[in-house]
Amino acid sequence: HAVLLLDQAGWHLSDKVAVPPNITLAPLPPKCPELNAMENVWQFMRDNWLSNRVFRSYDNIVDHCCDAWNKLTEQPWRIMSIGLRDWAYRS
Repeated sequence: HAVLLLDQAGWHLSDKVAVPPNITLAPLPPKCPELNAMENVWQFMRDNWLSNRVFRSYDNIVDHCCDAWNKLTEQPWRIMSIGLRDWAYRS
């Protein structure tokens, strides 16, 4: 069984999504990006590879985003450090 954390974007909570019986959806509270580790991943990519640029076209944006994503996936230690939450380990 798996629990899938998701933000409360409308398309994540649609009744039209068929959720298999071995998956439980756990929506995060609204307006709490600090609980969604993926928000930190996007921020890291913007800060390091995608900001302060002028893109020539939509395809150019997609190419840069794909390049940034590929750079990040080649650094699993970085992904782990971005996703860590100090408050989750306090006793």
